[in-house]
Amino acid sequence: MNFDFSDELKQLRDEARKFLGRSDSRGLTRAVLEGRPADPALWTSIADMGWLGASIPEEYGGLGLGPLAVCVLAEELGYAVAAWPFVSSVYLATEALVCFGTPAQKTRWLPLLASGRATGTFALAEGTGPLAPAAVKARADAGLLSGCKLPVSDGLSADFAIVVAQGSAGQMLHLVELAGPGVARVAASSLDLSRPQARLDFDGAPAEALASTGGWDDVRHLLDRAAVLMSFEQVGGAQAALEMARDYAIQRYAFGKPIASFQAIKHKLADVYVAIELSRSNAYYGAWALGKNAPELATAAASARISATDAAWIATRENVQTHGGMGYTWELDCHLYYRRAKYQALVLGSAREWKRRLLDQICPRTNLTTTAPAQGV
Repeated sequence: MNFDFSDELKQLRDEARKFLGRSDSRGLTRAVLEGRPADPALWTSIADMGWLGASIPEEYGGLGLGPLAVCVLAEELGYAVAAWPFVSSVYLATEALVCFGTPAQKTRWLPLLASGRATGTFALAEGTGPLAPAAVKARADAGLLSGCKLPVSDGLSADFAIVVAQGSAGQMLHLVELAGPGVARVAASSLDLSRPQARLDFDGAPAEALASTGGWDDVRHLLDRAAVLMSFEQVGGAQAALEMARDYAIQRYAFGKPIASFQAIKHKLADVYVAIELSRSNAYYGAWALGKNAPELATAAASARISATDAAWIATRENVQTHGGMGYTWELDCHLYYRRAKYQALVLGSAREWKRRLLDQICPRTNLTTTAPAQGV
């Protein structure tokens, strides 16, 4: 069984790293945190290179490379800590339409998404609490949706949202145009302002049900797919944090020696390396299951999500610690990866949610409950 990417996808990954390096993606993320707007020309550039339509079929204006292409792009975007709505628009909204959209919805929206002329988002959470069917209070009746979603990633800028709501015919996925009537958007606070959050209030907003009929199973399947893609972004960010800590440890001298020669630093960075390699292995397994749409996808996604979340947290934390007091300052870039890791840990549900999900897959008869809050998308 070969878990490696094809030569074509490796070339895509190399070109992505070169482009993100030339465009100073990390510097642009810092600029966004400092209150400057993101450059829309870069979003257009990545659309022109086909990144936004990598998994979209060719008949809808995409490259038709499938989800594995998004995996390699996600790793590079995480490495460059890019400040674009890739998670909400590509991992979630695009995947929802590709998997569950009606022919009319695909024909209208997928070409717009592939070209960068429109962005989407995914609205599931309604505040804190477990991500479960009983927690969904929003309702869609007779094509009109009412309820509140909080937090919603990139909800202020997205053109449409795939909203999880109780439907009379069993559907839970609905498409709502956010510039239409019955929709109110309010900015929500967030630790990582380069991935802004919003509160969406719906009051009789026109909603189109997607073609899905599996109810909550469809929501879970979509989250599983997004979790695999997110795990690659987390691995990329963790790798960048490890390299940043390593480079600083080699250059920083104490007592006449580089601090990289001290056992305490060596052991820290070795632990980070092990965590990253473990998460990378799980991410590759998830990519295989995603590309094959294998029955093991739910288990593989949960494993990838848990290990990648742990690796991103350990790597970004130890990066700050290795830099010492300077690591806590605004001037260094350590906090960019730390903020992003905290965002990634919650955006698809907390690690505890995914651990429960994994245990349910391994021991389906186990009835596990949790009272811990889990932030949603």
